[in-house]
Amino acid sequence: MLVDRYGRVATDLRVSLTDRCNLRCAYCMPAEGLAWLPSPDVLTDDEVVRLVRIAVERLGVRQIRFTGGEPLLRKGLVDIVRGSARLQPRPELSLTTNGIGLSRLAQSLAEAGLDRVNGSLDTLDPERFEAISRRRRLPDVLDGLAAAAAAGLTPVKINAVLMRGINDDEAPRLLRWALDRGYEMRFIEQMPLDPQHGWNRRDMVTAAEILTGLAAEFRLTPVGADERGSAPAETWLVDGGPARVGVIGSVTRPFCGACDRTRLTADGQVRTCLFARTESDLRDPLRHGASDADLARRWRVAMAGKLPGHGIDEPGFLQPTRPMSAIGG
Repeated sequence: MLVDRYGRVATDLRVSLTDRCNLRCAYCMPAEGLAWLPSPDVLTDDEVVRLVRIAVERLGVRQIRFTGGEPLLRKGLVDIVRGSARLQPRPELSLTTNGIGLSRLAQSLAEAGLDRVNGSLDTLDPERFEAISRRRRLPDVLDGLAAAAAAGLTPVKINAVLMRGINDDEAPRLLRWALDRGYEMRFIEQMPLDPQHGWNRRDMVTAAEILTGLAAEFRLTPVGADERGSAPAETWLVDGGPARVGVIGSVTRPFCGACDRTRLTADGQVRTCLFARTESDLRDPLRHGASDADLARRWRVAMAGKLPGHGIDEPGFLQPTRPMSAIGG
């Protein structure tokens, strides 16, 4: 197993398949974009599947989440999903996406073995969407999410980041829209992962503020901590259930003590935390003939060094050098 010094066991693997994205969301990257990873540095499809296999067969990983950048831009995505779905024990497979292009790929992904989709959607207003993402693609996103639901990639979960003075009034509208379609809504505190390092805690819409806004229009009943387990979202029943809404308060309500995640970047680096400032290389050993056993050992060593928490509230906190688009969600 992947066990750290504090007894936490990593059974959830986030695999970034690319650092590229077709949006330019203000909290994630600058308008001009970023310098993408050179193609030779990125793991091949076969390399991704091999490392996923090692994680599942040798390290006890049970859940795989494919992320980016935007993972739908990865040409081999369907084949990677298919190869991962054939593993034993068969892991749960999910995808985090902005939804652009999902209307074309949803059925193929479902047939390949993908179980469900998390979609990113911060606003339902076309002008706000363009202001946040710097692209006019809201209809494509909505069509993609609908296609995921139609293909059985459920529950479709929707992730929204609220930004002060931009879309912080939209939580009730987003939740109502999600409920009407059978989606599960998740609100996420904005985290210090922007490449400009311009994040300011005072500008962040907190979990408490989100809940206050929702409670003005909905009756929220907290779901017990025992049911939450290691999930990042605190969950509430909406108007008595069964519908639910989640809030991920990574900054003000951290869940580091129950973290069960490990991360693999598109260029084959193990990250023990979203905010880690160090990485452990698996790509080069893999390409120089390392055995499965050796790669598993290196992964275990990396996880043994995981810190107790992300340290955002500590005076010496520094943002990771990689932005979110290069780490994966």
